[in-house]
Amino acid sequence: MAKKVLSLLLASHPGPTVVVTVIATGLGLGLGYPPLRLAVLALAVLLGQLSIGWCNDWLDAARDRAVARTDKPAARGDVSVATVRASAFVALVGGILVTLPLGAGALVAHVIAIASGWAYNLGLKATAWSWLPFAVAFGVLPAIATLGQATPALPQWWVFVAGALLGVAAHVTNVLPDLDDDARTGIRGLPHRLGARVSGLLAFAALAVATVLITFGPGLPVRPLLIVGLVIGLAATVAGVVLLLRRSPTRLLMQLIMTCAIVDVAMLALSGQSVTV
Repeated sequence: MAKKVLSLLLASHPGPTVVVTVIATGLGLGLGYPPLRLAVLALAVLLGQLSIGWCNDWLDAARDRAVARTDKPAARGDVSVATVRASAFVALVGGILVTLPLGAGALVAHVIAIASGWAYNLGLKATAWSWLPFAVAFGVLPAIATLGQATPALPQWWVFVAGALLGVAAHVTNVLPDLDDDARTGIRGLPHRLGARVSGLLAFAALAVATVLITFGPGLPVRPLLIVGLVIGLAATVAGVVLLLRRSPTRLLMQLIMTCAIVDVAMLALSGQSVTV
């Protein structure tokens, strides 16, 4: 039984699920959420992300088996596709219900984010618009936290834009390691059409612009910690671009993209109430 539960959890895409949940929780902390409300926010986002992850593994099970993906529990048969599918719908309903105490605005934002993830899984991943669900989901993610406050507030415009740019970078990071396997099973999203090198450059460009927006969006004077984040983020971006231009993409490239993204998220959390209108 324990092995089945572990396999089910591994089928949820635990890495991205945890990362997005931590992002939302960090935003809640930055906005001064009380502990109970913060826990509700974290659980709601966690369930929403679990639903997206399980939906992905359910729909991709046959494709993953075709390319012998040994890291996919459903494709290996460690957990049934029916179980993964049922879990996706249970988590979907749970994520929506748990969001209700955060208010109507947070609920709408969370539904948009979840719907974007499901839309990607249901077919947009194979089109030139594969980046759009990530841009929308990450763009509205901060709104779940800002609208979920006791006194709801919309995020500033630059927060939406920075979030969307982070989403584009996240999409590229998620797809690059699987370009060859995807091509064999008919998946041709935007990164597949652009190629690994151009996609990597796109990711770094998106992160660089997001970093600048997050640094200067809250206004002047700029906080010292945001300047530190700007320097780290831009340094990682320059290193990544040089790496891309000199050789084919490597695992180090993914690590540099993730470094930039983590720095940007930390900067966004440090901005606190300045992210709201």
